Amino acid sequence: MRNVQSTLFTLLAASSTAYAETTWNLTQGVSPMSRDVYHLHMTVFWICVVIGVFVFGAMFYSMFHHRKSRGAKASKFHSHTWLEITWTIIPAVILIAMAVPATSVLLRMNNEDKSELTIKVTGYQWKWHYEYLEEGIKYFSNLSTPYDQMHNKAPKSPHYLREVDNPLVLPVHKKIRFLVTSNDVNHAWWVPDFAIKKDAIGGIINEAWTVIDKPGIYRGQCAELCGVNHAFMPIVVIALSEQGYKDWVAQQKGEAASGAGDVNKVWTLKELSDKGEKVYNTICAACHQPTGLGMPPTFPALKGSKIATGPAGDHVEIVFNGKTGTAMQAFKNQLSDVDIAAVITYERNAFGNNTGTLVQPAQIKALRDGKSMTEALAVKPSGEVAAAAGSETPKSTPPTPSTPTPAPAAAPTTTAAPTPAAAPTPAAAPTPAAAPTPAAAPTPAAAATEDLKTVMTRGEQVYLKTCVACHQPTGQGMPPTFPALKGSKIVTGPVEGHLNIVLHGKPGTAMLPFAEQLNDQDIADVITYERNAWDNNTGIVVTAEQVKTAKQQTAQPTKN
Repeated sequence: MRNVQSTLFTLLAASSTAYAETTWNLTQGVSPMSRDVYHLHMTVFWICVVIGVFVFGAMFYSMFHHRKSRGAKASKFHSHTWLEITWTIIPAVILIAMAVPATSVLLRMNNEDKSELTIKVTGYQWKWHYEYLEEGIKYFSNLSTPYDQMHNKAPKSPHYLREVDNPLVLPVHKKIRFLVTSNDVNHAWWVPDFAIKKDAIGGIINEAWTVIDKPGIYRGQCAELCGVNHAFMPIVVIALSEQGYKDWVAQQKGEAASGAGDVNKVWTLKELSDKGEKVYNTICAACHQPTGLGMPPTFPALKGSKIATGPAGDHVEIVFNGKTGTAMQAFKNQLSDVDIAAVITYERNAFGNNTGTLVQPAQIKALRDGKSMTEALAVKPSGEVAAAAGSETPKSTPPTPSTPTPAPAAAPTTTAAPTPAAAPTPAAAPTPAAAPTPAAAPTPAAAATEDLKTVMTRGEQVYLKTCVACHQPTGQGMPPTFPALKGSKIVTGPVEGHLNIVLHGKPGTAMLPFAEQLNDQDIADVITYERNAWDNNTGIVVTAEQVKTAKQQTAQPTKN
Protein backbone atom coordinates (compact mmCIF):
# COMPACT_ATOMS: atom_id res chain seq x y z
CA MET A 1 0.00 0.00 0.00
CA ARG A 2 2.86 2.35 0.83
CA ASN A 3 4.47 1.60 -2.51
CA VAL A 4 1.25 2.55 -4.29
CA GLN A 5 1.02 5.83 -2.35
CA SER A 6 4.64 6.65 -3.06
CA THR A 7 4.17 6.02 -6.74
CA LEU A 8 1.02 8.16 -6.85
CA PHE A 9 2.62 11.17 -5.18
CA THR A 10 5.78 10.80 -7.26
CA LEU A 11 3.65 11.01 -10.39
CA LEU A 12 1.79 14.00 -8.92
CA ALA A 13 5.02 15.86 -8.16
CA ALA A 14 6.45 15.09 -11.58
CA SER A 15 3.29 16.35 -13.27
CA SER A 16 3.70 19.78 -11.67
CA THR A 17 6.92 20.35 -13.58
CA ALA A 18 6.22 18.39 -16.74
CA TYR A 19 2.76 19.81 -17.46
CA ALA A 20 2.75 23.24 -15.83
CA GLU A 21 3.72 25.14 -18.98
CA THR A 22 1.72 23.18 -21.54
CA THR A 23 -1.19 24.83 -23.31
CA TRP A 24 -3.55 21.91 -22.87
CA ASN A 25 -3.36 21.72 -19.10
CA LEU A 26 -4.49 24.10 -16.34
CA THR A 27 -2.08 26.89 -15.45
CA GLN A 28 -0.60 27.06 -11.96
CA GLY A 29 -1.30 30.78 -12.04
CA VAL A 30 -0.03 33.53 -9.78
CA SER A 31 -2.38 33.31 -6.82
CA PRO A 32 -2.78 30.88 -3.90
CA MET A 33 -6.23 29.96 -5.16
CA SER A 34 -5.03 29.16 -8.67
CA ARG A 35 -2.33 26.85 -7.28
CA ASP A 36 -4.84 25.12 -5.01
CA VAL A 37 -7.11 24.52 -8.00
CA TYR A 38 -4.18 23.26 -10.08
CA HIS A 39 -2.99 20.77 -7.46
CA LEU A 40 -6.54 19.55 -6.85
CA HIS A 41 -6.93 19.05 -10.59
CA MET A 42 -3.70 17.06 -10.86
CA THR A 43 -4.55 14.95 -7.79
CA VAL A 44 -7.93 13.96 -9.23
CA PHE A 45 -6.34 13.44 -12.65
CA TRP A 46 -3.82 10.89 -11.37
CA ILE A 47 -6.45 9.12 -9.26
CA CYS A 48 -8.45 8.75 -12.46
CA VAL A 49 -5.36 7.49 -14.29
CA VAL A 50 -4.75 4.81 -11.65
CA ILE A 51 -8.43 3.77 -11.73
CA GLY A 52 -8.37 3.68 -15.53
CA VAL A 53 -5.21 1.55 -15.64
CA PHE A 54 -6.63 -0.89 -13.07
CA VAL A 55 -10.09 -1.21 -14.67
CA PHE A 56 -8.98 -1.41 -18.29
CA GLY A 57 -6.01 -3.61 -17.34
CA ALA A 58 -8.34 -6.10 -15.63
CA MET A 59 -10.73 -5.95 -18.57
CA PHE A 60 -8.07 -6.56 -21.25
CA TYR A 61 -6.43 -9.29 -19.13
CA SER A 62 -9.77 -11.09 -18.78
CA MET A 63 -10.54 -10.76 -22.49
CA PHE A 64 -7.12 -12.15 -23.45
CA HIS A 65 -6.75 -15.04 -20.98
CA HIS A 66 -10.37 -16.14 -20.88
CA ARG A 67 -11.21 -16.07 -24.56
CA LYS A 68 -13.10 -18.91 -26.22
CA SER A 69 -10.19 -19.88 -28.49
CA ARG A 70 -8.25 -20.96 -25.41
CA GLY A 71 -11.10 -23.17 -24.28
CA ALA A 72 -12.36 -20.89 -21.54
CA LYS A 73 -15.93 -21.49 -20.46
CA ALA A 74 -18.09 -18.88 -18.81
CA SER A 75 -19.02 -19.53 -15.21
CA LYS A 76 -22.71 -19.77 -14.46
CA PHE A 77 -23.73 -17.90 -11.34
CA HIS A 78 -26.52 -15.49 -10.47
CA SER A 79 -24.74 -13.14 -8.07
CA HIS A 80 -21.80 -12.75 -5.75
CA THR A 81 -22.77 -10.76 -2.66
CA TRP A 82 -19.30 -9.88 -1.42
CA LEU A 83 -18.07 -8.94 -4.87
CA GLU A 84 -21.00 -6.57 -5.36
CA ILE A 85 -20.46 -5.03 -1.92
CA THR A 86 -16.78 -4.58 -2.67
CA TRP A 87 -17.21 -2.86 -6.01
CA THR A 88 -19.79 -0.54 -4.43
CA ILE A 89 -17.78 0.38 -1.32
CA ILE A 90 -14.44 0.99 -3.05
CA PRO A 91 -15.76 3.63 -5.53
CA ALA A 92 -17.70 5.29 -2.69
CA VAL A 93 -14.52 5.52 -0.60
CA ILE A 94 -12.60 6.93 -3.58
CA LEU A 95 -15.28 9.58 -4.19
CA ILE A 96 -15.27 10.58 -0.53
CA ALA A 97 -11.47 10.80 -0.58
CA MET A 98 -11.69 13.08 -3.61
CA ALA A 99 -14.51 15.15 -2.11
CA VAL A 100 -12.54 16.12 1.02
CA PRO A 101 -9.83 18.21 -0.72
CA ALA A 102 -12.35 19.45 -3.32
CA THR A 103 -14.65 20.76 -0.59
CA SER A 104 -11.73 22.41 1.19
CA VAL A 105 -10.71 24.24 -2.01
CA LEU A 106 -14.32 25.24 -2.72
CA LEU A 107 -14.74 26.72 0.76
CA ARG A 108 -11.55 28.74 0.42
CA MET A 109 -12.60 29.88 -3.04
CA ASN A 110 -15.80 31.36 -1.63
CA ASN A 111 -14.27 33.03 1.42
CA GLU A 112 -14.03 36.77 0.62
CA ASP A 113 -13.41 37.80 4.26
CA LYS A 114 -10.75 40.39 5.11
CA SER A 115 -10.52 41.77 1.59
CA GLU A 116 -8.44 44.96 1.26
CA LEU A 117 -9.74 46.22 -2.09
CA THR A 118 -13.11 45.78 -3.81
CA ILE A 119 -13.55 46.00 -7.58
CA LYS A 120 -16.97 45.98 -9.22
CA VAL A 121 -16.80 44.33 -12.65
CA THR A 122 -19.74 44.95 -15.00
CA GLY A 123 -20.06 43.31 -18.40
CA TYR A 124 -21.42 45.30 -21.35
CA GLN A 125 -21.79 44.37 -24.99
CA TRP A 126 -18.84 44.25 -25.63
CA LYS A 127 -16.58 45.74 -23.00
CA TRP A 128 -15.90 45.65 -19.29
CA HIS A 129 -16.53 48.40 -16.76
CA TYR A 130 -14.32 48.52 -13.66
CA GLU A 131 -15.18 50.47 -10.53
CA TYR A 132 -12.80 50.80 -7.58
CA LEU A 133 -15.27 51.19 -4.74
CA GLU A 134 -12.74 52.47 -2.18
CA GLU A 135 -10.86 54.76 -4.56
CA GLY A 136 -13.78 56.28 -6.47
CA ILE A 137 -12.16 55.41 -9.83
CA LYS A 138 -14.22 53.94 -12.66
CA TYR A 139 -13.68 53.41 -16.37
CA PHE A 140 -14.41 51.15 -19.35
CA SER A 141 -11.93 48.69 -20.82
CA ASN A 142 -12.32 47.86 -24.51
CA LEU A 143 -10.54 46.01 -27.26
CA SER A 144 -7.78 48.13 -28.81
CA THR A 145 -6.58 45.89 -31.65
CA PRO A 146 -6.37 48.06 -34.81
CA TYR A 147 -9.01 47.43 -37.48
CA ASP A 148 -6.32 46.95 -40.11
CA GLN A 149 -5.23 43.79 -38.28
CA MET A 150 -8.80 42.52 -38.06
CA HIS A 151 -9.26 42.97 -41.83
CA ASN A 152 -5.86 41.44 -42.70
CA LYS A 153 -4.46 44.77 -43.89
CA ALA A 154 -1.61 44.69 -41.35
CA PRO A 155 0.43 41.96 -39.61
CA LYS A 156 -1.18 40.52 -36.49
CA SER A 157 0.35 41.62 -33.19
CA PRO A 158 1.53 39.01 -30.63
CA HIS A 159 -1.60 39.68 -28.55
CA TYR A 160 -4.05 39.97 -31.42
CA LEU A 161 -7.62 40.49 -30.11
CA ARG A 162 -6.27 40.38 -26.55
CA GLU A 163 -5.30 44.05 -26.18
CA VAL A 164 -7.30 46.72 -24.37
CA ASP A 165 -7.03 50.46 -24.02
CA ASN A 166 -7.59 50.58 -20.23
CA PRO A 167 -6.41 47.47 -18.38
CA LEU A 168 -7.50 46.64 -14.85
CA VAL A 169 -4.68 47.74 -12.53
CA LEU A 170 -4.26 45.89 -9.23
CA PRO A 171 -1.69 45.73 -6.41
CA VAL A 172 0.21 42.57 -5.53
CA HIS A 173 0.03 40.88 -2.10
CA LYS A 174 -3.40 42.37 -1.36
CA LYS A 175 -6.63 40.43 -1.03
CA ILE A 176 -8.86 41.78 -3.79
CA ARG A 177 -12.59 41.11 -3.87
CA PHE A 178 -14.48 41.17 -7.18
CA LEU A 179 -18.21 41.88 -7.50
CA VAL A 180 -19.22 40.62 -10.94
CA THR A 181 -22.47 41.56 -12.70
CA SER A 182 -23.83 42.57 -16.11
CA ASN A 183 -25.58 45.56 -17.60
CA ASP A 184 -27.25 43.59 -20.42
CA VAL A 185 -26.84 39.96 -21.52
CA ASN A 186 -24.92 37.25 -19.67
CA HIS A 187 -21.12 37.47 -19.69
CA ALA A 188 -18.39 35.63 -17.77
CA TRP A 189 -15.23 37.24 -16.35
CA TRP A 190 -12.42 34.71 -16.74
CA VAL A 191 -8.74 35.17 -15.85
CA PRO A 192 -7.01 31.74 -15.80
CA ASP A 193 -3.93 32.96 -13.88
CA PHE A 194 -6.21 33.88 -10.97
CA ALA A 195 -8.41 30.76 -11.23
CA ILE A 196 -11.41 33.08 -11.52
CA LYS A 197 -14.32 32.44 -13.84
CA LYS A 198 -17.49 34.12 -12.64
CA ASP A 199 -20.75 34.57 -14.53
CA ALA A 200 -21.83 38.18 -15.01
CA ILE A 201 -25.64 38.22 -14.88
CA GLY A 202 -27.83 41.30 -14.83
CA GLY A 203 -29.46 41.90 -11.43
CA ILE A 204 -27.19 39.39 -9.67
CA ILE A 205 -23.85 40.00 -7.93
CA ASN A 206 -21.37 37.10 -7.99
CA GLU A 207 -18.27 37.31 -5.83
CA ALA A 208 -14.68 36.16 -6.27
CA TRP A 209 -11.28 37.06 -4.83
CA THR A 210 -7.57 36.80 -5.50
CA VAL A 211 -4.17 37.64 -4.07
CA ILE A 212 -1.62 38.22 -6.84
CA ASP A 213 1.86 36.97 -5.97
CA LYS A 214 4.00 38.83 -8.47
CA PRO A 215 3.79 41.87 -10.77
CA GLY A 216 3.01 41.24 -14.40
CA ILE A 217 0.40 41.32 -17.14
CA TYR A 218 -2.32 38.67 -17.03
CA ARG A 219 -4.92 38.12 -19.72
CA GLY A 220 -8.38 36.64 -19.90
CA GLN A 221 -11.61 37.01 -21.83
CA CYS A 222 -15.37 36.74 -21.69
CA ALA A 223 -16.21 33.05 -21.38
CA GLU A 224 -19.92 33.30 -22.14
CA LEU A 225 -21.36 33.60 -25.65
CA CYS A 226 -22.69 37.15 -25.35
CA GLY A 227 -23.42 38.21 -28.94
CA VAL A 228 -21.86 38.85 -32.32
CA ASN A 229 -18.77 40.55 -30.88
CA HIS A 230 -18.16 38.01 -28.12
CA ALA A 231 -14.64 37.40 -29.45
CA PHE A 232 -13.79 41.10 -29.06
CA MET A 233 -14.17 41.30 -25.27
CA PRO A 234 -10.75 40.60 -23.76
CA ILE A 235 -9.52 41.17 -20.21
CA VAL A 236 -6.08 42.54 -19.35
CA VAL A 237 -4.90 42.88 -15.75
CA ILE A 238 -1.69 44.70 -14.81
CA ALA A 239 -0.37 43.82 -11.35
CA LEU A 240 1.86 46.49 -9.79
CA SER A 241 3.85 46.76 -6.59
CA GLU A 242 2.10 48.43 -3.69
CA GLN A 243 3.88 51.74 -4.32
CA GLY A 244 3.33 51.48 -8.06
CA TYR A 245 -0.39 50.99 -7.46
CA LYS A 246 -0.55 54.01 -5.13
CA ASP A 247 1.18 56.13 -7.77
CA TRP A 248 -1.30 54.94 -10.40
CA VAL A 249 -4.28 55.80 -8.18
CA ALA A 250 -2.89 59.29 -7.55
CA GLN A 251 -2.36 59.78 -11.27
CA GLN A 252 -5.93 58.73 -12.10
CA LYS A 253 -7.41 61.06 -9.51
CA GLY A 254 -5.27 63.91 -10.78
CA GLU A 255 -6.33 63.30 -14.37
CA ALA A 256 -9.97 63.10 -13.32
CA ALA A 257 -9.69 66.47 -11.57
CA SER A 258 -8.06 68.10 -14.60
CA GLY A 259 -10.61 66.45 -16.89
CA ALA A 260 -13.45 68.08 -14.95
CA GLY A 261 -12.00 71.47 -15.86
CA ASP A 262 -12.08 70.56 -19.56
CA VAL A 263 -15.89 70.48 -19.44
CA ASN A 264 -16.12 74.26 -18.97
CA LYS A 265 -13.43 75.02 -21.53
CA VAL A 266 -14.46 76.58 -24.84
CA TRP A 267 -13.36 73.98 -27.38
CA THR A 268 -12.67 74.86 -31.00
CA LEU A 269 -14.06 72.86 -33.89
CA LYS A 270 -10.62 71.45 -34.67
CA GLU A 271 -9.97 70.42 -31.06
CA LEU A 272 -13.29 68.64 -30.78
CA SER A 273 -12.97 66.99 -34.20
CA ASP A 274 -9.46 65.72 -33.46
CA LYS A 275 -10.53 64.25 -30.13
CA GLY A 276 -13.81 63.03 -31.59
CA GLU A 277 -12.00 61.10 -34.32
CA LYS A 278 -10.11 59.12 -31.68
CA VAL A 279 -13.32 58.39 -29.76
CA TYR A 280 -15.11 57.42 -32.98
CA ASN A 281 -12.36 55.02 -34.09
CA THR A 282 -12.33 53.50 -30.63
CA ILE A 283 -16.05 53.24 -29.95
CA CYS A 284 -18.11 53.64 -33.11
CA ALA A 285 -16.08 52.52 -36.14
CA ALA A 286 -16.75 48.80 -35.71
CA CYS A 287 -20.43 49.33 -36.57
CA HIS A 288 -20.50 52.59 -38.52
CA GLN A 289 -17.16 51.78 -40.23
CA PRO A 290 -14.18 54.15 -40.46
CA THR A 291 -15.73 55.64 -43.61
CA GLY A 292 -19.06 56.40 -41.91
CA LEU A 293 -20.88 54.20 -44.44
CA GLY A 294 -22.09 51.74 -41.80
CA MET A 295 -23.49 48.29 -42.61
CA PRO A 296 -27.18 48.92 -43.45
CA PRO A 297 -29.79 48.09 -42.40
CA THR A 298 -28.49 47.00 -38.98
CA PHE A 299 -25.88 49.76 -38.70
CA PRO A 300 -27.02 52.75 -40.81
CA ALA A 301 -24.56 55.09 -42.46
CA LEU A 302 -23.65 58.37 -40.78
CA LYS A 303 -22.39 59.93 -43.99
CA GLY A 304 -25.13 62.25 -45.18
CA SER A 305 -27.62 60.86 -42.62
CA LYS A 306 -30.48 62.87 -41.18
CA ILE A 307 -29.08 62.38 -37.69
CA ALA A 308 -25.57 63.64 -38.49
CA THR A 309 -26.67 66.53 -40.72
CA GLY A 310 -29.99 67.46 -39.10
CA PRO A 311 -30.78 69.27 -35.83
CA ALA A 312 -27.97 68.88 -33.30
CA GLY A 313 -30.47 68.07 -30.56
CA ASP A 314 -31.59 64.90 -32.36
CA HIS A 315 -27.98 63.83 -32.69
CA VAL A 316 -27.26 64.46 -29.01
CA GLU A 317 -30.44 62.63 -28.00
CA ILE A 318 -29.62 59.39 -29.80
CA VAL A 319 -25.99 59.29 -28.65
CA PHE A 320 -26.96 60.22 -25.09
CA ASN A 321 -30.00 57.96 -24.66
CA GLY A 322 -29.71 55.42 -27.48
CA LYS A 323 -32.69 54.16 -29.45
CA THR A 324 -35.04 51.49 -28.13
CA GLY A 325 -35.52 48.48 -30.35
CA THR A 326 -32.20 48.91 -32.19
CA ALA A 327 -28.58 48.08 -31.50
CA MET A 328 -27.90 51.73 -30.64
CA GLN A 329 -26.80 51.89 -27.02
CA ALA A 330 -27.15 54.82 -24.63
CA PHE A 331 -23.73 56.36 -24.01
CA LYS A 332 -24.59 58.89 -21.31
CA ASN A 333 -23.14 56.63 -18.62
CA GLN A 334 -20.39 55.20 -20.79
CA LEU A 335 -18.62 58.28 -22.13
CA SER A 336 -17.60 61.54 -20.48
CA ASP A 337 -19.15 64.89 -21.38
CA VAL A 338 -16.04 65.82 -23.37
CA ASP A 339 -16.04 62.53 -25.31
CA ILE A 340 -19.75 62.75 -26.16
CA ALA A 341 -19.42 66.35 -27.37
CA ALA A 342 -16.28 65.48 -29.34
CA VAL A 343 -17.65 62.42 -31.13
CA ILE A 344 -20.90 64.20 -32.06
CA THR A 345 -18.93 67.16 -33.42
CA TYR A 346 -16.69 64.81 -35.39
CA GLU A 347 -19.63 62.92 -36.92
CA ARG A 348 -21.29 66.19 -37.94
CA ASN A 349 -18.16 67.39 -39.74
CA ALA A 350 -16.54 64.18 -41.06
CA PHE A 351 -17.37 61.97 -44.06
CA GLY A 352 -18.23 65.06 -46.10
CA ASN A 353 -21.06 66.11 -43.75
CA ASN A 354 -19.36 69.48 -43.06
CA THR A 355 -22.23 71.03 -41.09
CA GLY A 356 -19.83 73.46 -39.38
CA THR A 357 -21.67 72.99 -36.07
CA LEU A 358 -20.16 71.79 -32.84
CA VAL A 359 -21.42 70.74 -29.44
CA GLN A 360 -19.58 71.96 -26.35
CA PRO A 361 -18.92 69.61 -23.37
CA ALA A 362 -20.59 72.18 -21.09
CA GLN A 363 -23.82 71.67 -23.03
CA ILE A 364 -23.66 67.88 -22.53
CA LYS A 365 -23.04 68.46 -18.82
CA ALA A 366 -26.08 70.72 -18.64
CA LEU A 367 -28.19 67.99 -20.25
CA ARG A 368 -26.82 65.47 -17.78
CA ASP A 369 -27.69 67.85 -14.93
CA GLY A 370 -31.36 67.70 -15.88
CA LYS A 371 -31.85 70.63 -18.23
CA SER A 372 -34.02 70.20 -21.29
CA MET A 373 -32.37 69.78 -24.67
CA THR A 374 -33.28 73.35 -25.61
CA GLU A 375 -31.84 74.76 -22.38
CA ALA A 376 -28.72 72.59 -22.55
CA LEU A 377 -27.77 73.59 -26.08
CA ALA A 378 -28.14 77.26 -25.11
CA VAL A 379 -25.53 76.93 -22.32
CA LYS A 380 -22.29 78.86 -22.79
CA PRO A 381 -19.06 77.42 -21.29
CA SER A 382 -17.91 79.39 -18.26
CA GLY A 383 -14.32 79.33 -19.49
CA GLU A 384 -15.20 81.18 -22.69
CA VAL A 385 -13.10 84.31 -22.08
CA ALA A 386 -9.98 82.45 -20.96
CA ALA A 387 -10.12 79.97 -23.83
CA ALA A 388 -11.08 82.37 -26.55
CA ALA A 389 -7.44 83.17 -27.25
CA GLY A 390 -7.13 79.96 -29.25
CA SER A 391 -6.08 79.98 -32.87
CA GLU A 392 -9.52 79.12 -34.12
CA THR A 393 -12.84 80.72 -33.31
CA PRO A 394 -15.50 78.24 -32.17
CA LYS A 395 -18.47 77.78 -34.41
CA SER A 396 -21.82 79.05 -33.28
CA THR A 397 -23.94 77.00 -30.94
CA PRO A 398 -25.95 74.36 -32.82
CA PRO A 399 -29.51 75.32 -33.70
CA THR A 400 -32.03 74.69 -30.99
CA PRO A 401 -34.01 71.57 -31.85
CA SER A 402 -37.61 70.74 -31.27
CA THR A 403 -38.52 67.59 -29.42
CA PRO A 404 -35.97 65.08 -30.69
CA THR A 405 -37.17 62.33 -33.01
CA PRO A 406 -34.25 59.93 -33.22
CA ALA A 407 -33.55 58.30 -36.55
CA PRO A 408 -31.91 54.90 -36.75
CA ALA A 409 -28.21 55.39 -36.20
CA ALA A 410 -26.05 52.38 -35.79
CA ALA A 411 -25.03 50.94 -32.50
CA PRO A 412 -21.36 51.60 -31.95
CA THR A 413 -19.62 48.37 -31.08
CA THR A 414 -17.38 49.05 -28.16
CA THR A 415 -13.88 48.09 -29.10
CA ALA A 416 -12.15 50.54 -26.82
CA ALA A 417 -12.96 53.12 -24.20
CA PRO A 418 -11.68 56.47 -23.00
CA THR A 419 -8.82 56.66 -20.58
CA PRO A 420 -9.61 56.26 -16.87
CA ALA A 421 -9.53 60.04 -16.51
CA ALA A 422 -12.47 60.19 -18.89
CA ALA A 423 -14.33 57.58 -16.95
CA PRO A 424 -18.09 57.43 -17.17
CA THR A 425 -20.06 59.66 -14.89
CA PRO A 426 -21.59 58.26 -11.72
CA ALA A 427 -24.89 56.49 -12.05
CA ALA A 428 -26.69 59.09 -9.99
CA ALA A 429 -27.20 62.12 -12.16
CA PRO A 430 -26.78 65.55 -10.55
CA THR A 431 -30.00 67.19 -9.55
CA PRO A 432 -31.49 70.03 -11.56
CA ALA A 433 -30.45 73.57 -10.74
CA ALA A 434 -33.94 74.50 -9.63
CA ALA A 435 -34.71 74.53 -5.92
CA PRO A 436 -35.45 71.00 -4.75
CA THR A 437 -38.93 70.06 -3.70
CA PRO A 438 -39.29 67.87 -0.60
CA ALA A 439 -40.30 64.27 -1.26
CA ALA A 440 -43.48 64.74 0.69
CA ALA A 441 -44.65 67.68 -1.39
CA PRO A 442 -44.60 66.98 -5.15
CA THR A 443 -44.50 69.93 -7.49
CA PRO A 444 -47.65 70.46 -9.55
CA ALA A 445 -46.86 70.58 -13.24
CA ALA A 446 -49.66 73.06 -13.85
CA ALA A 447 -47.27 75.80 -12.77
CA ALA A 448 -44.64 74.63 -15.25
CA THR A 449 -46.23 73.00 -18.32
CA GLU A 450 -43.00 73.28 -20.30
CA ASP A 451 -41.09 71.46 -17.56
CA LEU A 452 -43.64 68.64 -17.42
CA LYS A 453 -43.43 68.17 -21.17
CA THR A 454 -39.65 67.95 -21.05
CA VAL A 455 -39.65 65.51 -18.16
CA MET A 456 -42.31 63.39 -19.86
CA THR A 457 -40.14 63.11 -22.97
CA ARG A 458 -37.19 61.88 -20.93
CA GLY A 459 -39.36 59.65 -18.76
CA GLU A 460 -40.88 57.96 -21.79
CA GLN A 461 -37.39 57.01 -22.97
CA VAL A 462 -36.60 55.43 -19.60
CA TYR A 463 -39.97 53.65 -19.51
CA LEU A 464 -39.52 52.19 -23.00
CA LYS A 465 -36.09 50.86 -22.08
CA THR A 466 -36.78 49.58 -18.59
CA CYS A 467 -40.46 49.02 -17.87
CA VAL A 468 -42.32 48.39 -21.10
CA ALA A 469 -41.58 44.65 -21.32
CA CYS A 470 -43.70 44.01 -18.22
CA HIS A 471 -46.14 46.94 -18.02
CA GLN A 472 -46.65 47.25 -21.82
CA PRO A 473 -46.58 50.46 -23.92
CA THR A 474 -50.20 51.17 -23.03
CA GLY A 475 -49.62 50.85 -19.27
CA GLN A 476 -52.15 47.98 -19.17
CA GLY A 477 -49.59 45.46 -17.88
CA MET A 478 -50.21 41.71 -17.90
CA PRO A 479 -52.22 41.08 -14.70
CA PRO A 480 -51.86 39.51 -12.24
CA THR A 481 -48.07 39.08 -12.62
CA PHE A 482 -47.47 42.55 -14.07
CA PRO A 483 -50.22 44.90 -12.80
CA ALA A 484 -51.55 47.77 -14.91
CA LEU A 485 -50.16 51.25 -14.25
CA LYS A 486 -53.05 53.01 -15.93
CA GLY A 487 -55.31 54.24 -13.15
CA SER A 488 -53.50 52.16 -10.50
CA LYS A 489 -53.43 53.17 -6.82
CA ILE A 490 -49.61 53.29 -6.83
CA VAL A 491 -49.39 55.66 -9.79
CA THR A 492 -52.29 57.93 -8.89
CA GLY A 493 -51.83 57.80 -5.10
CA PRO A 494 -49.19 59.39 -2.83
CA VAL A 495 -45.82 59.99 -4.44
CA GLU A 496 -44.06 58.41 -1.46
CA GLY A 497 -45.60 55.00 -2.23
CA HIS A 498 -44.65 55.27 -5.90
CA LEU A 499 -41.08 56.25 -5.01
CA ASN A 500 -40.78 53.42 -2.51
CA ILE A 501 -41.82 50.64 -4.89
CA VAL A 502 -39.61 51.89 -7.72
CA LEU A 503 -36.60 52.34 -5.45
CA HIS A 504 -36.94 49.17 -3.39
CA GLY A 505 -39.18 46.87 -5.42
CA LYS A 506 -41.77 44.63 -3.83
CA PRO A 507 -40.65 41.34 -2.22
CA GLY A 508 -42.51 38.28 -3.43
CA THR A 509 -43.38 39.84 -6.79
CA ALA A 510 -41.62 40.42 -10.11
CA MET A 511 -41.06 44.10 -9.21
CA LEU A 512 -37.31 44.66 -8.94
CA PRO A 513 -35.62 47.46 -6.94
CA PHE A 514 -34.22 50.14 -9.25
CA ALA A 515 -32.31 52.23 -6.70
CA GLU A 516 -29.01 50.81 -7.97
CA GLN A 517 -30.04 50.28 -11.59
CA LEU A 518 -31.18 53.80 -12.51
CA ASN A 519 -29.80 57.17 -11.48
CA ASP A 520 -31.85 59.72 -9.53
CA GLN A 521 -32.83 61.72 -12.61
CA ASP A 522 -34.02 58.67 -14.56
CA ILE A 523 -36.10 57.48 -11.61
CA ALA A 524 -37.66 60.93 -11.22
CA ASP A 525 -38.40 61.12 -14.96
CA VAL A 526 -39.98 57.67 -15.27
CA ILE A 527 -42.17 58.19 -12.18
CA THR A 528 -43.32 61.54 -13.58
CA TYR A 529 -44.08 59.86 -16.89
CA GLU A 530 -46.09 57.06 -15.28
CA ARG A 531 -48.07 59.55 -13.17
CA ASN A 532 -49.08 61.59 -16.21
CA ALA A 533 -49.34 59.09 -19.07
CA TRP A 534 -52.35 56.95 -20.11
CA ASP A 535 -54.83 59.56 -18.82
CA ASN A 536 -53.47 59.35 -15.27
CA ASN A 537 -52.84 63.12 -15.51
CA THR A 538 -51.93 63.70 -11.86
CA GLY A 539 -50.08 66.88 -12.86
CA ILE A 540 -47.20 65.97 -10.56
CA VAL A 541 -43.53 66.39 -11.47
CA VAL A 542 -41.06 64.37 -9.38
CA THR A 543 -37.53 65.77 -9.13
CA ALA A 544 -34.17 64.07 -8.73
CA GLU A 545 -33.83 65.82 -5.37
CA GLN A 546 -36.95 64.06 -4.12
CA VAL A 547 -35.50 60.72 -5.20
CA LYS A 548 -32.23 61.51 -3.44
CA THR A 549 -34.11 62.50 -0.27
CA ALA A 550 -36.16 59.29 -0.37
CA LYS A 551 -32.96 57.24 -0.65
CA GLN A 552 -31.38 59.07 2.30
CA GLN A 553 -34.45 58.57 4.46
CA THR A 554 -34.41 54.86 3.69
CA ALA A 555 -30.71 54.65 4.51
CA GLN A 556 -31.14 56.27 7.94
CA PRO A 557 -30.78 53.70 10.76
CA THR A 558 -33.87 53.18 12.89
CA LYS A 559 -33.55 54.70 16.34
CA ASN A 560 -34.76 52.78 19.36
